[in-house]
Amino acid sequence: MEGNRDEAEKCINIATDALAAGEKDKAVKFLNKAEKLYPTNKAKVLLDALMRNGSAAGDGAYCRRREDRSQSSQSQPEKDSQDAGGGGGAGGGEAAAKSFSREQVEGVQKIKKCKDYYEVLAVGKEASEDELKKAYRKLALKFHPDKNHAPGATEAFKKIGNAYAVLSNPEKRKQYDLTGGEEPVSPGHGHGGFDYHRGFEADITPEDLFNMFFGGGFPSSAANTYTNGRARYSQQQPSQGRRERREERDGGFSMFIQLMPILVLILVSILSHLMVSSPPYSLYPRPSTGQSIKRQTENLHVSYYVTRDFKSEYKGSEVKKVEKEVEEDYISNVRNNCWKERQTKTDLMYAARVYRDDRLRRKAELMNMDNCKELDRLNSLFRGG
Repeated sequence: MEGNRDEAEKCINIATDALAAGEKDKAVKFLNKAEKLYPTNKAKVLLDALMRNGSAAGDGAYCRRREDRSQSSQSQPEKDSQDAGGGGGAGGGEAAAKSFSREQVEGVQKIKKCKDYYEVLAVGKEASEDELKKAYRKLALKFHPDKNHAPGATEAFKKIGNAYAVLSNPEKRKQYDLTGGEEPVSPGHGHGGFDYHRGFEADITPEDLFNMFFGGGFPSSAANTYTNGRARYSQQQPSQGRRERREERDGGFSMFIQLMPILVLILVSILSHLMVSSPPYSLYPRPSTGQSIKRQTENLHVSYYVTRDFKSEYKGSEVKKVEKEVEEDYISNVRNNCWKERQTKTDLMYAARVYRDDRLRRKAELMNMDNCKELDRLNSLFRGG
């Protein structure tokens, strides 16, 4: 995805030139292409403003895409009929599978616009493991590329899988809750010498997750369908009877092989709970874990919360070590949030210049930039020290 960033930027520049020339259809086309290559706030802001000022252009482009797809699917009726006669209707199934509805397009766009993993899965931050699994199952079936052929469905499916892989891992979820945001941030250095945080990525692919839950992948028109965990081929072959008898004989072993990834996942989850202990502090009050006693670090006076047993369990140098971790987490959060504030302000100013919109310009100028102010305060403390 990172390799498409330059191409996306070129598409945005072409769209900007098209807007200046009054070619709205061309601008919509290249902004949508930029979003597919590498989603950015700049392209999103331009698209939203363009749709508000001239939604007919966007709808026209969408309708033309649907019309072209419809014509291409209708251009081969004879071939589909031959396939239906000789291959059990496989050709007709392929033509139908490649169509998509406007609801699917809107669903894909909604997923791609999400900037938070909880928002992607449509769950709250207190969601349990079962709620996460239920949400993932529902979305994975809806957006799997073999079922949903809307533009961008593959990217949406990957985003859903990445969200579940991070939130279902207790350690990654804990880190994600502290820093927030799923967008990767390029590394940089501020006055204090701290790097910006990098985005969260899953250690397991969405396809692997899908196969774990549904036993071998979503049925596609080209190969076979799945019934009760065993493959049944759509086209009749001479050796099919022998193959099915062999599969029935080995059915128990096949079921065990299919369940093995889930059993391993459960075992790893149990071991991670046993081996990984939660940190002795939280940057925010958490009554559920008992971390409700407020303290401040001695160096930067950063507030954090601990349990009632903290004083008896941590003494002297141990407290200093904990407070150092608190300050590092706090500075990382402030840097990340400051970057988001600056990015939002830059995007608003850019849109204001393109559309000559004083309302957007005033909105950008009136932003509080609280995290950037706090970052300046911390930098001044480091320089003073």
